Amino acid sequence: MPAQEVTVLLIEDETEIRRFLRATLPAHGFRLYESSTGQDGLNQARSRNPDLLLLDLGLPDLDGTEVIRRIREWSAVPILVLSARDQERMKVAALDLGADDYVTKPFGIDELLARMRTALRHTARIADGTGESIFALGDLRIDLGRRQVFVSDKEVHLTPLEYKLLTTLVQHAGKVLTHRQLLKAVWGPLHVEEGHYLRVYMRQLRNKLESNPAHPRYLLTELGVGYRLRTD
Repeated sequence: MPAQEVTVLLIEDETEIRRFLRATLPAHGFRLYESSTGQDGLNQARSRNPDLLLLDLGLPDLDGTEVIRRIREWSAVPILVLSARDQERMKVAALDLGADDYVTKPFGIDELLARMRTALRHTARIADGTGESIFALGDLRIDLGRRQVFVSDKEVHLTPLEYKLLTTLVQHAGKVLTHRQLLKAVWGPLHVEEGHYLRVYMRQLRNKLESNPAHPRYLLTELGVGYRLRTD
């Protein structure tokens, strides 16, 4: 989706952040609408139907997670959370409720733009059904059609659960997935509290796919939140 066609709704009560994004996002081709409260943001989301929503969690009238919950009742618009560093639990709750990603304050425009592009690409792939059958990055190649995984052109054998964990990350490449989301997708809803499953299998995947498992290139940890598969 070309940036010049993208409308963005910013729900944020901090004047400085609104001023910063008002000056920078239109310069990159985005059409920006603003709201400083959760209720007005909900109203604008319905009336403007934006392509992307930037949402602060600490709003004066509604908790940001409540805004996400209400929007997800009727819309799949990508939601990018703007969060403070001490809002770890709220970030996890926001992602579990359906937010697509988060950026921690203070953030730079390059990081924000990259996160926005990733969220928009993921939504576009789902909308038009063009999810690619091969994921390739560096020396890692995953052929989803043939259910094969290669590192430096050498096939790597994965157990069924390792493969399911990896393909779940591939399907949401670039997007952070919480521990609960991954546990539910791979092991089922009865195992969302079994965090040790995820740690063990992620370690096994890294040992098989990463040249240096202690400093992974592909399977990235989002501390206290979950994991993300790199896309660039």
